[in-house]
Amino acid sequence: LTKYKSRGGWTHGDALRLAHPVPAELERTWLYRYAVGKDIADMAAPSEYVLKAEELLHTEDSKQAIKLIAEYGFPRELVPTALLEKPEIWSALFSAGMPMTAMIRNLATMSRTGLIAPMAEETEKICARLLDEQVLKAARIHPIQILAALITYASGHGARRADTTWVPVRQVIDALVVSFYKCFKTVEPTKKRIILALDISGSMGAGTICGVPGLTPRHGAAALALVTASTEDRYVILGFTAAGSNALVSAMATYYPWQNGISELAISPTQRLDDVIRYISLLPFGATDCALPMLWATAHKIPADAFVILTDNETWSGAVHPNQALVEYRKRFNPAAKLVT
Repeated sequence: LTKYKSRGGWTHGDALRLAHPVPAELERTWLYRYAVGKDIADMAAPSEYVLKAEELLHTEDSKQAIKLIAEYGFPRELVPTALLEKPEIWSALFSAGMPMTAMIRNLATMSRTGLIAPMAEETEKICARLLDEQVLKAARIHPIQILAALITYASGHGARRADTTWVPVRQVIDALVVSFYKCFKTVEPTKKRIILALDISGSMGAGTICGVPGLTPRHGAAALALVTASTEDRYVILGFTAAGSNALVSAMATYYPWQNGISELAISPTQRLDDVIRYISLLPFGATDCALPMLWATAHKIPADAFVILTDNETWSGAVHPNQALVEYRKRFNPAAKLVT
């Protein structure tokens, strides 16, 4: 009721008006009236938490804000915008148990305000949390979350506002790099037989994922390939390469001899992300013919539970439609095989 008063144009009041709940006790009645903006001054049994949250929302005194944060564990969303420019406020939020995801999202702000600085005590504490495997696992932090944070933080400037800048601290960058690989352990393996096919075309090096500057589809594909290699026991990683001596070539190569091949890639969990990105960037690429993973598995008689294609959606349909290739593979090897793009 206090942290997120609206989402996607909907408020708690909207939900209550649609649900028509009958409160079971007086305090819940008080909370419902508060949610729809009714007068609660004359009601008994108010919620102290809500009253103190309202006090924090409207205070201009940083000392009062710090006291309220420490006592009630209030989150960043309840702190007035003007106070979020003060490093002591962020220190209080961190000490009050700032959630891991919130901490990762606000690394840049904490650097801009001066809380995170070279060899500062708070910097050491934040880095220690980033490197704590138990904390990462409990918060269910996915490697891609860390990768996005790393690229954004290291850039030193905001995505939405070019005038929002900060000086990245090397210890934090190093901690994020290590944390990225530690987070592989938080990913739950599917225990399935997976054939992962990567689009390695030139367009994968352009554009962004989720609007994060520098986080290209190639970064995402390489990262997820490493995650798969590190978490799954049974997998094959393929790439949509140019037709060549080591590639399975689709029938369309008769007309386009420079493209439409698929080859097994040498990607292992022992590699680093930058090595994988460099490796797939230098491969001769072909068109992303989405039937090729199934045709490759059929030709090599490879049993698989899932075909996963990672692409920026510049896909190609060759002489065999992906659906036809999947149907044929299901008939011959595994009726339950899935195709995911």
